[in-house]
Formats: sequence, structure tokens, C-alpha cells
Amino acid sequence: MGDVVMGTLPDDLPPDDGASFFEPVADLLTGDVVLGNLEGTLTTDGTSKCDGDSPNCFAFHAPPSYGRWYKKAGFTVMNLANNHIDDFGAEGRRETMDALRAVDLPFTGRLGQITVQRVRGVRVAVIGFAPDQGSSDLKDIPAARRLVSRAAKRADIVVVMMHAGAEGSDHTHVEPGTEYFLGEDRGDSYRFSHAVIDAGADLVVGSGPHVMRGMEFYKGRLIAYSLGNFAGYKVFGLGGLLSTSGLLDVTLRADGTYESGRLHPTRIVRPGTPEPGGDGIDLVAGLSEEDFGTQAARISSDGVIQRP
Repeated sequence: MGDVVMGTLPDDLPPDDGASFFEPVADLLTGDVVLGNLEGTLTTDGTSKCDGDSPNCFAFHAPPSYGRWYKKAGFTVMNLANNHIDDFGAEGRRETMDALRAVDLPFTGRLGQITVQRVRGVRVAVIGFAPDQGSSDLKDIPAARRLVSRAAKRADIVVVMMHAGAEGSDHTHVEPGTEYFLGEDRGDSYRFSHAVIDAGADLVVGSGPHVMRGMEFYKGRLIAYSLGNFAGYKVFGLGGLLSTSGLLDVTLRADGTYESGRLHPTRIVRPGTPEPGGDGIDLVAGLSEEDFGTQAARISSDGVIQRP
């Protein structure tokens, strides 16, 4: 799934200290590899990157103890390659990683990091990329290709997560070329995705725009350009496309080839918790056809994803 934020200190935290946060979607959070983008930090340390009352600066930090709720919910790896992992500087980043290690929940996304899980004898590598300092940089496509190639030599299956693209309800389409947001280079998600598949990636999953985007197949491998926001307690704008989300369920064979897939629609309900339902299937099906034509993923009304 895409971006996940369980709230932010000091006042915007869920009731019961987060214990029931994922209960409405518990049946969906199952799989050999359950991957989400941790959009923020788990820290009480560090200094916020936001200076003063700038309306365009957001810094998220939930208690380190919340790591246990991600583990309990079923996540097996968290992506830290995004523009919020450094919201509270090096101290906040370090405490976030310590919080995940404390509950034995692997993470990926730091510069050059390849995280490998063994699933019933199959080695699965997960790599996170973002256009942000400290992350494996998706803007440096030659370096991304080299990192993915190394991962393909270490593992049977390579999954890439990218945090890329401009943000907001007017950015549902995959634009050709580099995308910018508030003057920042947010990468060329189309060129990046094709390049990492050329280098050995078997599945590419996107987040970052805060809205869902289309899906295509390239060389038989699925690219989901953005799964939107999965949860964001009192931290995200809500309503319409901003509340429309989904969980992608993909089965890959041991050699990485695509076997089957399904998009489970979800939505964010106020004040920012996830629940099943919504219009994600229709939205992504339409965007896929509009943006990718003959290469678009074919998505049925019940969310089943087929190659073109």
C-alpha cells in the first residue's frame, strides 16, 4: 500500500494509543511480503525541520512505541525512502530505525540498502527509492540500475518501491518527463520504473502523489505508479481523490514472473483511518487506459488485474 501515518505528536494521535488503528483493514494486511511507506518518523527526539508557521511545511512524528502496531498489523517491511523520514533530523531518523528494529520489523530505503526476506525458500529483495537526501536516489537512474542489478544477483525476486511525482488531486496522471512540486525535482517515475525493470526488478510500486495513479505492464512486469494514501490520522487533506486508496495484492512466481493480482479498494475516513471500500478500482482502471493504452493493466470491476 501507499503512505501510512498513524498521527503526529503532540495532539494528533489516534484513540487507545493506536491499538485498534488497523482493525478495519486487518483482513487485507496478509501476505508473504506486506509493504507500506512509513510517511514520517517514530521519534520523540530531534528538531523539527519546520521553522515557524509555514503553511507548506509538515513534520510528522508518532511515538516510537507505535512500531509494535505496524508489526502487529502484519507489515513485514517498511519503506523509509520518502521526504518525511528526516522530518526530525538525524536523531529522529535514528530513533525511527531503532523503533522498528526493537519489534523485529525490517525496513528499506536508506542509501544503497537492499533488504532481503526469505519466504518459503524464495529470496525476496525490497529496495526503496526517493528523490531525497539519504535515500537511494531515483533521480540517479544509472545508480538505481546498478543497485537493482546487485539485488537481482542476491535474490530470486526484486520489489522496488518508489516515492515519486508531484502531489495533489490534479496529479493523478503519469506525466512524461521530470515532475516538480513546490520547485522540487520529484523524479521521472516512468523512465525510472522502466529502467529498474530492465535491470532486474519484478514489481514496482509507487507512492508520493497522495492520490492513486494508473498501472501498466512493461516486459511482463507490473508497475503501480501510485497507491495513494493508505492512512493518515489528522495529517492529510481528505475528500474525493485524496481519500481514495487501495491495497495491491500480487502473486509472483519464484522466478519473479507475474501470476495474478488484485486491487482491493480502500478509503480514508475522517479523521484519517483506513477502511475497505471506495472508488479505487474504477479510478485506477480508467487512469491506466488513459495513460498507457495497449500497455495498460486490465482491471476488472472486482479488481482483478490482468496483463494486456
